[in-house]
Amino acid sequence: MTDVLIAGSGPTGLTLACELALRGVSVRILERRSRPHRESRGKGLTPSSLEVFARLGVAERLSAIGTPDLVLRKYFDGAHINDTPAGNGGLLIGQWQVEEVLRERLAGLGVRVEYEAQVVGIAQDSAGVTARLADGRSIRAEYAAGCDGGHSATRELLGIPFEGHTEEAPSMVLGDVTAPGLSRDYWHQWFTSDGGGILLCPIPGTQTFQLQASPEPDERGEPLPPSLESFQRLFDRHARVPGIRLADPTWLSSWRANVRMAARMREGRVFLAGDAAHVHPIAGGLGMNTGIQDAAALARTLAAALTGPAPDGVLDTYAAERLPVAAEVLADTTRRMERVTAAVREPGRGTEAGMN
Repeated sequence: MTDVLIAGSGPTGLTLACELALRGVSVRILERRSRPHRESRGKGLTPSSLEVFARLGVAERLSAIGTPDLVLRKYFDGAHINDTPAGNGGLLIGQWQVEEVLRERLAGLGVRVEYEAQVVGIAQDSAGVTARLADGRSIRAEYAAGCDGGHSATRELLGIPFEGHTEEAPSMVLGDVTAPGLSRDYWHQWFTSDGGGILLCPIPGTQTFQLQASPEPDERGEPLPPSLESFQRLFDRHARVPGIRLADPTWLSSWRANVRMAARMREGRVFLAGDAAHVHPIAGGLGMNTGIQDAAALARTLAAALTGPAPDGVLDTYAAERLPVAAEVLADTTRRMERVTAAVREPGRGTEAGMN
């Protein structure tokens, strides 16, 4: 029987798997996708996350890929206003790049992600957990962890409420695109006096920019879905830089304000971590990083439970530590988002308003 079964191979699940494997805990990690993605998504690591990765032996590798000294170039109504160093001590790096490094580290520890493995059922007894997969297989483990994102199947199967609110309409469109001719030395942030804007952030080691923008409205004022054509119209409207043609879209997405937290992070022998346990505004880039910290804490708890004489008391320590943190992150990122929303209406200010 496996010691710990992990659902989800994002940064949270991979960090947890590496932490446990380094402690000699047997791990299996499942992913419903058929292969790894290459989407920028969360694109920054905080110093606290880099400390976790130093312990895992991957911090140097990540630092060699990422950019530590990002400069934010701010424009207003098409005019360049100023440049601002991010100055938060973190690292700019695409989420897919973080996951790739963690998968390599995990493989070196003898564990590989199992793809096309979707959990559709969870049963527990006094000795362990049985996960039923969509293909009919069952996997037995002493403990399990749902690290399977904001739409967590694990959380839903456990019947844990996801308390909070979600805005009905998307407030941002995102994508990975190229922009030949645009300098890759800056995170470009164009804002306009009408309250709209578009941001293009260079993902290190690639030709890709992560695009973030206010949605384009249709003739009824409803937000249009993300597309390359819409991205180009938004760029022309807000950036006003002739000759730049966006191309090669590899990820298209919409983001809506979503502030929710699981009512509990443990149900018997099954735990939740990362976005499966909490989702919040993107200001400050704390989503991926909070999940990484969850994983580090959960690894300590599970390792202690597997080796110690009194697992019941030990198992409670994870939620006791991380639930208050999650609640504060939700409140903190909401405040950060309010600061950013106000700041971008002032020439020369941008996302740095939410970084500290």
